[in-house]
Amino acid sequence: MDYNRLADLIFPHITDTVEDLFARYPRRDLPKGACVTRFAPSPTGFMHIGGLYAAMISRRIAKQSEGVFYMRIEDTDKKRELEGGVTEIISALKDFGIVFDEGPTDEVNEAGAYGPYKQSHRKDLYQTVAKDMMRRGLAYPCFCTADDLDAIRKEQEAGKEANVGYWGRYAKCRDLSLEEIEANLAEGKEFVVRLRSPGSEDRRIVCKDMVRGDIEFPENVMDVVLLKSDGIPTYHFAHVVDDTLMGTTHVIRGDEWLSSYPVHEQLFAAAGFPLPGYIHIAPIMKLDGSSKRKLSKRKDPEAAVSYYHQEGYCPDAVLEYLMTIANSSYEEWRIAHPKLPPPTIS
Repeated sequence: MDYNRLADLIFPHITDTVEDLFARYPRRDLPKGACVTRFAPSPTGFMHIGGLYAAMISRRIAKQSEGVFYMRIEDTDKKRELEGGVTEIISALKDFGIVFDEGPTDEVNEAGAYGPYKQSHRKDLYQTVAKDMMRRGLAYPCFCTADDLDAIRKEQEAGKEANVGYWGRYAKCRDLSLEEIEANLAEGKEFVVRLRSPGSEDRRIVCKDMVRGDIEFPENVMDVVLLKSDGIPTYHFAHVVDDTLMGTTHVIRGDEWLSSYPVHEQLFAAAGFPLPGYIHIAPIMKLDGSSKRKLSKRKDPEAAVSYYHQEGYCPDAVLEYLMTIANSSYEEWRIAHPKLPPPTIS
């Protein structure tokens, strides 16, 4: 396969290289040991208390290391995006003293040298990296339809496969010839761009979580989608490109993302980018009878940050509570320093 020809065939409009991107987004000039963290919400609903919690931790890690805390808006799902959603996020966090060094300042404007800070405005960046991966044989176009994918899933379920998805012998477009690809394109067939996963069912990897320690997983074997048929990236691929170009050193996110770690590690490696540090934080729980469960957006009004304003809670009181969750020794610190402001927003 002539991978250079394939890449030019799929991305004829992309002329930049990855080296060009790094020239546009140089390494940040920060003190040694400074952390760059981010908060990356989607403007598709109300601000969840868990989002405030993650933003609070992310900002604290950046500020105590003389680093940078920025906001990136993951707005690639236009069907679910709410009007004024970005402004609502900014306002909700600002009410609790959580402000950003870089990122959107309202629905239109932004501040910082590493933007655009909305994913919908970064399409060319993702396609540039995908084209580079295709040149190196690590990505390919997939023309499978929804019916094709459904047939693959049913076959796997009937055979009681341990891994259900697009991989191995089930990845029907993985080894198409250049002539077959050209014929599909000539017919106007839609396609996505997939990772050519180098993973093996026999191998395992270790996530070196910076709080939890080493966590072992099976290696990813799935040829996950990098770019959807409209050229917009999936979350998995977008965060790899964005965190690299924006200089993110530490990703603080909920532990529901732990299962995605094998995919993310493999994508960073395939793109040739350094892996940031990961900190997976536990979700905020509540008592439901005699058991605990995660706060639910549908069931629990207190899941919304706006609830605390409506009920008259002082923002500092909410931050104090979140600090006791984040740091088990915080109550002792507060008892010893009763008059100091909460050390969450300095």
